Amino acid sequence: MRPQRLMEFVVDTLGKAPEVQRAEAWQEGTVRPAGVHVTFATGSELWIAVTGGGRPGEDYDKPEVPVTDEPPAEIAVPDLLQNGKITPLSAEAYIAAVLSNSGNTEIKRTYAYSAGATPTSPTAHPGVGVEFHSDAKGFLPFVHTARPGQGKGRQAFDLQDAF
Repeated sequence: MRPQRLMEFVVDTLGKAPEVQRAEAWQEGTVRPAGVHVTFATGSELWIAVTGGGRPGEDYDKPEVPVTDEPPAEIAVPDLLQNGKITPLSAEAYIAAVLSNSGNTEIKRTYAYSAGATPTSPTAHPGVGVEFHSDAKGFLPFVHTARPGQGKGRQAFDLQDAF
């Protein structure tokens, strides 16, 4: 799944999630990154970049040919709120589960970046990864967070501990 279609899928899927008030495409002119702006039911906000890598040898000058197979098995959707707030780690787990449970037959698996982290090998940055049956990969790093009514701030990738 190419990045533009991945962004549309994420907007559509997160927009239907129970803890999400709104999900919409986000871009600031020609400035990168671009992606999905999520407003949770709490009023907290998260800006997620959408990037990806095509399957090996894919020719982007030709139309995309989706590869399908069984969707991932459904998994439990974890609580989004931790002590009444959203954390980057709780958002990762929640979003990975919601995308995994979408029933999309192009998806092989989703994962939270920090799920495999250890104290000696921490994740560099919170986000969600998507692997497709075509061997393409999607990357959804978290760019900005905001508490209700706060606004996203200026420094990309400088996330709040809780929002």
